[in-house]
Amino acid sequence: MSIDHGIDHIVEKVRAGGRVDRDEALALYRRAPTAQLGQLADAIRARKHPEPVITYIIDRNVNYTNVCVARCAFCAFYRPVGSTEGYVLGFDELYRKIDETIAVGGVQLLLQGGHNPDLPLSWYEDLFHGIKSRYPAFKLHALSPPEVIHLSRLDQLPVPKVLRRLIAAGLDSVPGGGAEILVDRVRKLLHCYGKASADEWLDVMRHAHHLGLRTTGTMMYGTVETDEERIEHLLRLRALQDETGGFTAFITWSYQPDHTELAGSEATGVDYLRTLALARIVLDNFDNLQASWVTQGGKVGQLSLAYGANDMGSVMIEENVVRAAGASYCMDEVEIVRNIEDAGFQAKRRNMHYELLGDPIFREREVPRMLELATARADGDTSVPDELRHYPARSRQGKALRVVQ
Repeated sequence: MSIDHGIDHIVEKVRAGGRVDRDEALALYRRAPTAQLGQLADAIRARKHPEPVITYIIDRNVNYTNVCVARCAFCAFYRPVGSTEGYVLGFDELYRKIDETIAVGGVQLLLQGGHNPDLPLSWYEDLFHGIKSRYPAFKLHALSPPEVIHLSRLDQLPVPKVLRRLIAAGLDSVPGGGAEILVDRVRKLLHCYGKASADEWLDVMRHAHHLGLRTTGTMMYGTVETDEERIEHLLRLRALQDETGGFTAFITWSYQPDHTELAGSEATGVDYLRTLALARIVLDNFDNLQASWVTQGGKVGQLSLAYGANDMGSVMIEENVVRAAGASYCMDEVEIVRNIEDAGFQAKRRNMHYELLGDPIFREREVPRMLELATARADGDTSVPDELRHYPARSRQGKALRVVQ
């Protein structure tokens, strides 16, 4: 391994627990050997988590609608308003998915979807109330910042009021979706500036933290951003964490190009490991980093545990967005645990707050193996939930559908 002595002082600073600035982070990313970046990140992980434990969560990633007016250039999942392939899941469908999740030891629903103009805030409130009345202990990790902004605009309410109403209905925490890269030049090129500017995304998280919610931070890289802009993204997350302390974890993944308007090629696994390690170094105030096996596969996910990650993320059970862009990796609890233990760690279940819940469920009782991730709906299912008629629609197509119902 060749050593760049020009970055020796930065390496020593990191080893001593110092905070890197913008230029130092860029120098490390561009010039440090991959193995050295991994060693630095792994040392930080071990310092923050001295016990040889890697965590994971059993939850279900449900996309309640694919109808979306945002039309991001990197997204293969959304369908425009009026599309015959558009869907909204019914409340009973969602309850069945929760039943299936609880049956395999799941504790949480990760609920995200498109920006559907025909689903007002009251639809979400009724759904959340319905879930909590049936499953009081089950957690709702739901609605990314752009979805909250969409509801704010749709119902003409300030973001804090939208969040308060969602919390009153049962919202427990907010996922970090829709961050992409928190630089407006990039967001405009990706056609996602309209759904949320960088400041708007951060401001939703700031309000959520002030209201007592914990959230995650994310980054999707590998589209049109520069190295400097990746680091700008990390620094903006770090600054908000300094201010509020409300982020529980950071997750990064590579852009999946298949079937998207933007197209292009996917970043390499080595780039993923370098980006993950850099995040562990820069985000010195984030306790937890998740491995993105769902985009990288199980083996790179396992290797992530030597590049700063201390968590294998979610068993997921269901996935629709990444699958639409061509990735279809699946790992059930048995395989996640095997990857953790083969890397020399103990595997422990957790909740969203990173509180340990215990040993693997499949060692306590029999759990059916899951060899592929479920989807939101079976192919060809075009059913329309009966309860939609109770909510006002904004689009012409939505209004027509309500009349037919």
